[in-house]
Amino acid sequence: MSRLDLNGAVWRKSSYSNQEGGNCVEVAAGFPGVVPVRDSKAPHGPALVFGAGSWAAFIAEVQAGW
Repeated sequence: MSRLDLNGAVWRKSSYSNQEGGNCVEVAAGFPGVVPVRDSKAPHGPALVFGAGSWAAFIAEVQAGW
């Protein structure tokens, strides 16, 4: 499997983030079939890349209160 080139990715912070620098994640759109995710406090650190279906299932569970 090849590495995903995230140079130039536009990252969006979680709506649950706050201005005090709490725990938050950022996601990047525009990558067909996958969702890159990174720690907003370490923007130059590694990113995890999830399949779009897996990410959608995770978000659905979070929204359901799990």
